[in-house]
Amino acid sequence: MKVIKKVGKWFLIFLVIVNVFLLFTGKLYYWKAIVYNFADIDDLDIFPSRMVKTNSPHNWPLALDYNRKNISERLLNELQEFQSVAFVVVKNDSLEYERYWDNYSDSSLSNSFSMAKSVIGILVGIAVDEGKIKSLDDPVGNYIQKYREGKNAQVTVRHLLTMSSGLDWDESYSSLTSRTTEEYYGTRLNKQMSKLRVVNEPGKKFDYMSCNTQLLAMVLKKATGKNMSEYASEKLWMPLNAMHDAQWSLDHKEGNEKAYCCFYSNARDFARFGKLYLDSGRWNGKQLVSEKYVLESITPAPLMDNGKPNTTYGYHWWLGKEHGEKIFYARGLSGQYIIVIPAKKIIIVRLGKKRDKTPDGILNDVPVFVEEVLKMYR
Repeated sequence: MKVIKKVGKWFLIFLVIVNVFLLFTGKLYYWKAIVYNFADIDDLDIFPSRMVKTNSPHNWPLALDYNRKNISERLLNELQEFQSVAFVVVKNDSLEYERYWDNYSDSSLSNSFSMAKSVIGILVGIAVDEGKIKSLDDPVGNYIQKYREGKNAQVTVRHLLTMSSGLDWDESYSSLTSRTTEEYYGTRLNKQMSKLRVVNEPGKKFDYMSCNTQLLAMVLKKATGKNMSEYASEKLWMPLNAMHDAQWSLDHKEGNEKAYCCFYSNARDFARFGKLYLDSGRWNGKQLVSEKYVLESITPAPLMDNGKPNTTYGYHWWLGKEHGEKIFYARGLSGQYIIVIPAKKIIIVRLGKKRDKTPDGILNDVPVFVEEVLKMYR
C-alpha cells in the first residue's frame, strides 16, 4: 500500500510539472489532441462555436424522378466502405438523389473540414467586389501588422488564395507537435499565424497550407469589421436561403473561427455553394459574388506544382477532369466533397468519415462519384 501511495504521489508531481511546462510553453492543447486522437466529423461539441444564421430557408425542389434511380453496386460499395454519412445529387437545380447512413439525416451537422477553405475563398471575392479589400494584390501587411516587415511584406492576398505564400508551415495531421495540430486543438490562432515567416519566394510554387486560409480570415475580419460567421451569414448563408443554421468552430470562447476548416452543416445546404459557382456567382438572379471572380477561382493559378505547371488549384477550389468532363470541387480531410460538373449542371455532395486515396495522395473516390453519377443522369 505504501508503495502504491508513493508511486501515486510521484505521478501527481509529474503531472503538475508537465502541466506547468505545457502552460508556460502554450502547449496545453496537447492534452485535448491526445484525448481525441484525430479530427472527426462530429467534433462540434468539443470546441466553442459561433452560429452562421439563415433567415429565409427555401428547400431544394424535388426532381420528378427523385430517388427513383438506384445507385450502382460499385458506387454503393465505395460509399459504404469509406463510411459515408451523406450522399446528395442535384441536377438542373433540383434534388435528384439523397441517401444517409449512421443515423445522419438532411439536417445533421457534419464537419466540412477543408471545404471551409472554399467558403473563405468566396467571401474574399465578395469583399473585393464591395471594395473592402481593394485588390487581390494588396499586401497582407495592409491588414495584419506582423506582415509589414521583412520577407513577410512580400505576401499578398492572392498568394494566400492560391496557396503560394511561401510560409514556414507543416501541413501534418498525424503529428502531435505539428502546426496543423496546434491550429486545430490550440486556442491562440491569431498569435500562431503572426509567428509564421516566409521561407520561399511567394507567388511561385503551389504548396497547400491551412495557414493561408486562416490568414485570409484575419484579412477579412480587418477589412470588413465582422467575424467570419457574421460575414458568411450576411453575405452567403441568408442570401443562399439555407435551410438550417450552420456552426463554425472557434479557437476559444468568443474567439476566432477556424476558417480553414470546421464549418458544420448538412449535405443539402453544402450543395448551395456548388450551385452558386455553377451559376457564375448568381443565386435566384442576384449576383452574390462577381462572375469575373468566380471564373478566376476555377481557373488554374499560374504556379509550379512539383516541377510542373499547376492544373489543379484556383482560388481555394480544386480543379480537374474526369471521364471527359471538367469539374471543380471543394474537398475536406475525411472525404468531404462538393463536386460540380458544369456541362451537366450536376452537383454532388458526399460527407463521411474516410476518403479513398493512394499513399501519395491521389484521390480514388472522386472519379468513382463522377463516373457513376454521370451514368445515372446522362
